[in-house]
This record gives sequence, C-alpha cells and structure tokens, in this order.
Amino acid sequence: MHGEYKMPGGKLVVIDLDLRNGRLADVHLSGDFFLEPDSALHTINAALEGQPEHADETELADAVRDALSPDVMMYGLSPEAIAVAVRRALHWESEA
Repeated sequence: MHGEYKMPGGKLVVIDLDLRNGRLADVHLSGDFFLEPDSALHTINAALEGQPEHADETELADAVRDALSPDVMMYGLSPEAIAVAVRRALHWESEA
C-alpha cells in the first residue's frame, strides 16, 4: 500500500506498507523531508510497525511522537503528516 501527503508549507511525505493480521507491517517512510539524526527514520518506521489497521491519525501521530527522543529535528515533516500519509495508504487500499 502507498500513501502520500504534501504537508502545508512542508515537504512530501510518502509511506509504503503492508497489512498482516490487521496490523501495519513493512512500514517504510520516505519523501523530500530531512531528519536529524538519520537514525530517526528507523525509529519512526519501528513505531508504526504493528499499529492497528484502524488506528486514527491522532493515535498514529502519538505513536511516532512517543518513540522519538527530544533531540530529533524534523524539517518539513511532523508526526501528524506521517499519520495522514499512513491513513491515506490504508484508505486507498480499502477502496480497491
């Protein structure tokens, strides 16, 4: 599944994922944003792994936010934008 979101005033956020037993799997975040440190990308993907298929945007954003340490800098990206991209990926799949 694939979802995209262009954050207002920000950058493109792309999520690719699968579903397994009603949970997010093989989550891969990409886009034209910047993260410091680079390892935060792995942390975000790991935070989304296993989240319930029906988690709403607030729950997904909270999972990302809770996983990141205070020293992570996000440029052109936010936990909310990531959550929108995830929900779009899931919504598009459910329409197919």
